[in-house]
Amino acid sequence: MRMGVLDVGSNTVHLLIVDAHAGAAPVPAMSQKYELRLAEQLKNDGDLRKSSVKSLIEVLQECNKFIEDHDCDELLAFATSAIRESKSSDAILEKIKTETGIDLQVLDGEHEAILTFLAVRRWFGWSSGRLLVADIGGGSLEVAIGADEHPELAMSTPLGAGRLTREFFTPEIPNSDEIKSLRRHVKKTLETDFSQLLTSEFDHAVATSKTFRQLARLGGSAPSSEGQRVQRDLSLASLNNWVPKIAGMNYAQRAQLPGISNGRAEQLLAGAIVAQETMEFLKLESLEICPWALREGIILRRLDWFADDAE
Repeated sequence: MRMGVLDVGSNTVHLLIVDAHAGAAPVPAMSQKYELRLAEQLKNDGDLRKSSVKSLIEVLQECNKFIEDHDCDELLAFATSAIRESKSSDAILEKIKTETGIDLQVLDGEHEAILTFLAVRRWFGWSSGRLLVADIGGGSLEVAIGADEHPELAMSTPLGAGRLTREFFTPEIPNSDEIKSLRRHVKKTLETDFSQLLTSEFDHAVATSKTFRQLARLGGSAPSSEGQRVQRDLSLASLNNWVPKIAGMNYAQRAQLPGISNGRAEQLLAGAIVAQETMEFLKLESLEICPWALREGIILRRLDWFADDAE
């Protein structure tokens, strides 16, 4: 069957169309991305700007046309922290459903971690043993640990790269006090929210999603053009080398780095610091990058339901 997966995130709206059936890996057919940066449009009162809601609806209407043109059998639509944190999220979701027909489901951070963990488990298989999976998004950091397909621990904390950039950095090249303040905040948050992880054992440490992939590419991993099955890793040594360099660059200079897009250049430093502090906190020298993440986890979970219904 052909499935559409619509991901309304903090930075982008991403529509992925895959051909999939139970018992097989989903095969990407095509995708569309729209950079709306919704998290930046949250006002001080916690509401999302009306102009941003209007832009989102226009993009979703475009997505509807794309889905119709490519004969999708089903659409799985979800939203993460930007919509989740808007105080008027219920009204926004109702407006979206009325004007586009799309029933957008909001995932909480723990659910994001669980579904991402499922995708990573399926990618690496049982031979990878107990997994630790980390994911830095625009609004939050998720970590999960477990030996099965459902993690024993699935945790989320608001250490997203976009969020921290907005909260801690003012100029394009932040000063040392801003960087120190961000580091203190990240360390304290990890110690407070993720202390349980320190007593959990794991065999294989994995990272997924855009921020970690870009940092791995920066550290010398293969470009996406070489395919999904090439092993890619991110080392703490690479981060320790790159973070001071990134801190001295403006957005245009960052966007010239390997694998760094214009849209992600602004939040590159904050994302790198979160990755660096998380690896130090968990005593990780390296992380292997998994090409599958939340979207694939949602597809796989849905395919599991189809298989269960068929029995």
